[in-house]
Formats: sequence, structure tokens, C-alpha cells
Amino acid sequence: MQKKSLKNLLTLFLLLVFFTSCKTTSVIITSKSEAEKQGLYKKSENTVAVKPEKKKKKVVEKVEPLSSEVPQKKDITSRLSSNENSEDFVINTDNSSYLVEQLINAASENLGVNYRSGGTTPAGFDCSGLIFYTFNKFDISVPRSSNEMSNMGTVLKPNEIRKGDLIFFKTNGRKIINHVGMVVEVLENEIKFIHSSSSNGVKISSTKDPYYKRTFAQANRVYSSF
Repeated sequence: MQKKSLKNLLTLFLLLVFFTSCKTTSVIITSKSEAEKQGLYKKSENTVAVKPEKKKKKVVEKVEPLSSEVPQKKDITSRLSSNENSEDFVINTDNSSYLVEQLINAASENLGVNYRSGGTTPAGFDCSGLIFYTFNKFDISVPRSSNEMSNMGTVLKPNEIRKGDLIFFKTNGRKIINHVGMVVEVLENEIKFIHSSSSNGVKISSTKDPYYKRTFAQANRVYSSF
């Protein structure tokens, strides 16, 4: 009986040793937060996330070559379209100053632009607005109205009129000048001029047109270098 009790105690002791040896003592950590809880990881308070620096693109400045040559004048002989005729007007730039050529060319860039009362931009011009805009591109100050423009410079005789001169009209039965254009070509019995017409916008017309022949008032040279 006593032997049996000792045997049972021994068996119990062996079982206790077995279960104690099989119990896991390791802890599986799957996150930084868990490791921090276990004292195995400490987040640095001074650590700042730094984004990788992007490589800066190398900027190469364009350097114009030095040259002692004087820039050549552009050939600005222009083919200008008239809204009234199917033919094109070819403006011959022989024997005229470079400024005159540039003024005519600048005005002609707006052929086909719509008429707009009070307009002084390519969004729309009235007659004096076109002249005002064209001269302003070359830093030449002229009045805003056609009547005031007619008081500038020198009034010319018909045989003195040249390209670049301003040509004035009294239209719609007016007793004062109310319309202006710029002369682009002078022929024997005809003057062609660019202007902004209330009916067709910016176009080239001729004094051969009975309307403009009848309403012609005068022509002025408003800039001395012409």
C-alpha cells in the first residue's frame, strides 16, 4: 500500500515536470507597437522622416552669339487682300522709308479684323482706333479721333501724297472730318489706303471708288521722317 502511494507520487511528479518543460516561454512579436510594449523597441523622438532629395534639373541658359553685323531689314513687301475686290493689292516698298514700310506692314496685319466702335485692339477697330494702334506700336503718339488727327503735321497737295501719309474723309454728309485711313500706294490717278470701314472692317480701299472720291477731304504727313 505504501509502495503504491510512492508510485503515484512519482508519476505525478514526472507529469508535472513534463508539462512545465513543454510550456512555451517565447512571445511572437509582429509589430513595432508590440515590441515597444515589450521594451524591445523604442521609437526615437528625434527621428524625422526625410524624403529623398530630387535631383535638380540642370538649366542651360541660351546665349545668343555675338555679332557685329547690323541686322538686315526684312522684306516686308506685302500682298494685301481687299474685301471689296477679288484681286490682291501688292504694296511696292521701293523708295520709301523703313518706318513707313513698318507702319504699313503693322496696319496690314489687321486686315479682316471686324469694325468695332471705339475699338483700339485686334479684337475690333474703328477707323481712328486702327491708326492709333498702329502708331502706338512704334511709340508714336497720335490723337484718338480722326478729326484731331487731321490737325497734325502738314496738309498735303494731291501730288505730294505718299505712302504712310494719313488720308481723311467727311462721310455720311458730315461737315467735319470723321474718317481716316493710311495711304499704302499712290498711283497716277488713284490712292489706295488701309482703314477700318463700318461695313467691312479693316480693308484696303481706293479713291477711285466714287464714294471715297466724293468724300475725300485732305491728306496729312504727320511724321517728319516720311
